[in-house]
Amino acid sequence: MTSPPQTTPLALHAAAHAYGDAPAVGDGAVRLSWSQLLDSVRETARALMARGIQRGDRIGIWAPNTHHWVTAVLASHYVGAAIVPLNTRYVAAEAADVLSRVHAKALFITGEFLGRDRLTELRTAAPELGIETTIVIPVEGEAPVEDAIVWSELGKVAEAVSLEQVIARAESVSPNDLSDILFTSGTTGRSKGVLIAHHQVLSSARAWADCATLNHTDRYLIVPPFFHSFGYKAGIIASLVTGAAMIPQAVFDVRETMRLIQGERITVLTGPPTIHQTILDHPERDGADLSSLRVAVTGAATVPVVLIERMRSELDFEVVLTAYGQTESGGFGTMCRPEDSSETIATTCGRTIEGFEMKLADNGELLLRSDQVMRGYLDDPQATAATIDADGWLHTGDVAVIDDRGYMKVTDRLKDMYISGGFNVYPAEVEQTMARLEGVAETAVIGVPDERMGEVGKVFVVRRSGSELTAEDVQAYAKAQLANFKVPKYVEFRDELPYNAAGKVLKRQLREEKA
Repeated sequence: MTSPPQTTPLALHAAAHAYGDAPAVGDGAVRLSWSQLLDSVRETARALMARGIQRGDRIGIWAPNTHHWVTAVLASHYVGAAIVPLNTRYVAAEAADVLSRVHAKALFITGEFLGRDRLTELRTAAPELGIETTIVIPVEGEAPVEDAIVWSELGKVAEAVSLEQVIARAESVSPNDLSDILFTSGTTGRSKGVLIAHHQVLSSARAWADCATLNHTDRYLIVPPFFHSFGYKAGIIASLVTGAAMIPQAVFDVRETMRLIQGERITVLTGPPTIHQTILDHPERDGADLSSLRVAVTGAATVPVVLIERMRSELDFEVVLTAYGQTESGGFGTMCRPEDSSETIATTCGRTIEGFEMKLADNGELLLRSDQVMRGYLDDPQATAATIDADGWLHTGDVAVIDDRGYMKVTDRLKDMYISGGFNVYPAEVEQTMARLEGVAETAVIGVPDERMGEVGKVFVVRRSGSELTAEDVQAYAKAQLANFKVPKYVEFRDELPYNAAGKVLKRQLREEKA
């Protein structure tokens, strides 16, 4: 049996050959088949070569989910460059920091979008950044930009490089070449660049897609941002290796999401639990045709059992899965399986996907080992050595338990644990309990200082629509379900919780608000 392609350029060749005129990308009026996507990628890659991009160079991309992102990342790979995605929520100083640390030679950047002109901001914040090639992606109209190439001009730039030259470059890319440098979210300090190679990103995406039952007949609405592993690797790359059609959504808006599901006959919808919860609770849901939905994959936060049950019964998903991964593990690690019960899917992160091993350290920390684990952190051997031990185990920083079936449950981050009256309290356990309380949509628990106990719990609660839940209700339920030292002393109701783009609650922000 022939082994599958080990670089994304060869994977794209294989997809174009296998799926040809079948849809690859649908973004508003722009419709690309797999053959047309290959043509688009080659044209953009020729332009990059014409601008002097070499194998091993780094290319930044600071833009929302559109068809341009798909072409840009695959074109960067096609010329042997590593893509460096930038969080669209970054301010210019944060973006400049990342771009300078990777010595970016080129940058794909959105035009004016959601009231921000990122290029002007970046040039103002870091006039000496020295990026040689800037390509502006139009989102809300298009106009010439000084000292930059507008997306529509790429074809003209590409004329300096032949098709034969760019194909030769693509075929020279090695499975061990870097495909990307993703920066960790930075919720615990300065972000770190994670180094991943082509063969790693492809192997992980294939294993994930296999568990998710993704295939070439699927139409995949990609809501998680492309700058994050969930959108880029479990989205673009998973579609690349299966032939699923990609429908990117630039900004999550529940009405637009439901419109796209109906209009595009979406079969696959991934994202944090809040996306599915928002759809379920939306007053216009009953008027939308969501019957095409087949597969949902969620994670990144506490998942109530009732949410899984409602996704299956009310949204009629055939397959609902939760998954676990970190940027450092290539974005992947464990996953539930389609046949698992709602209880298993909600209360565990599944078992290892192909190519991964896991075990617990003496302190309960989850350790992962795989060829798909990062090569290391960019220019930070000390942090790399502290994260990956001599035996190749990645120390995740997550506290977990593993049951006798090999299913893993994260009980908390090591740093999130607090000690109340001498007892360790893991907020995720409390959150999972609170999620079962009628009227609760979302919760987050942190430890706050207390003179007598050292620390006590504080729970932030987002009520479900129409709920009149009180603080007394919350505490009475917690007392009935949890040991006394785990019961939050304080309850605060919020309209929403602060999330990072990966769908994880920014607990540091909650702590700082109370500092």
